[in-house]
Amino acid sequence: MEPGKTAPDLSALRIDDAARRSGSPGGSGRIRWFAAGIGVLLIVSGAVFAFKGKTPVVEVVAAQGQSEAREVLLNASGYVTPRRRATIAAKITGRVTQMIADEGMHVKEGQILAVLDDSDTRVRLKSAEADRDATAAALKDLQVQLANAERELHRADVLEKEGVSSTQALDLARTAADSLRAKITLTEQQTRAADERIRVARQDLDNCTVRAPYTGIVVSKDAQVGEMVSPISAGGGFTRTGIATVVDMKSLEIEVDVNESYIARVREAMPVTAVLDAYPDWKIPAKVRTVIPTADRQKATVKVRISFDQLDPRILPDMGVKVTFLGDEARGARVGANTLRIPKSAVRNDSGSSIVYVYRDRLVERRAVRLGATLGSDQEIVAGLVAGDQVVVSPPEGMHDSTRVELKK
Repeated sequence: MEPGKTAPDLSALRIDDAARRSGSPGGSGRIRWFAAGIGVLLIVSGAVFAFKGKTPVVEVVAAQGQSEAREVLLNASGYVTPRRRATIAAKITGRVTQMIADEGMHVKEGQILAVLDDSDTRVRLKSAEADRDATAAALKDLQVQLANAERELHRADVLEKEGVSSTQALDLARTAADSLRAKITLTEQQTRAADERIRVARQDLDNCTVRAPYTGIVVSKDAQVGEMVSPISAGGGFTRTGIATVVDMKSLEIEVDVNESYIARVREAMPVTAVLDAYPDWKIPAKVRTVIPTADRQKATVKVRISFDQLDPRILPDMGVKVTFLGDEARGARVGANTLRIPKSAVRNDSGSSIVYVYRDRLVERRAVRLGATLGSDQEIVAGLVAGDQVVVSPPEGMHDSTRVELKK
């Protein structure tokens, strides 16, 4: 440095410690957020590729020739109804102390559903038994008195014959014996009446226990502990008239309304195919049990009852059902030999064309088809398939030609 010149001030170039501390974390935070975003993107991409690589599981059904099926005469809809369905009520009015029945409970004939308060009934039973015991005791006293009166009568009769006693004394002894016999007869009747009162009281006590009249399933619980129940409507809305509703599941059948214009086509024992609304792909074989011999003038319909060939736990009361009345098997080939039937759920609409997916060697083939008539839950196929082709039922979204699939086990 030259003499006389002042040294330059370098303190302005110093980096403040607070600025150094505040500046460094901001840069590293942005780096961490960027790295986290990249990680999430990689995870999502991996999940997408893994999902795309998952093999769909499908259900297939064989295309059936029309000649193998019966002629469809009539379609109708209705409900599953039981022939035996009862709301169980108590025979007496009482308060519920135990409620054993519950919805879905399987019960057998004679099984206890509920118990009513029986305290008053037990008091009446004890009172009737006490009356009977008192009457029985009086009967024994009268029998002892009659035995003594008969001895007195015998002595009076002997004395009267010997002339020692008067005829009046004999009459009095006979009257006393006859009177005791009448009292004994009356007391015996009173004893039998007391026994009947006991029987009634015991029946009332038994009526406090409500039992199932037949084997079935409880579908409705209509009373609770503490509520009053009665066999008749009483007490306004505060008295129940039912304990529980029991359905005999072995008596389930179908009830449909058929337009009276077509009722001539229906006959007893004719075959029927039923499809529950809850299980549209399940065809249940059935047959007509009876045609109710009366018509509904307002709806112009006739009720027809249909029996299932075989019951199944999936069939429940009040389920909606569609039925197809079938004709003779010999008339089933009226459409033509090339006409096939498959489930309606196997047909898809693609840009105005009807297509199906045919399964073969773990791959599906997209195939255009020409449709015929709709037969209940089935669809007629006029062209595009041959008998025996395995078509995919309810193909999943995104399925295309040559998609690899697995069969549902």
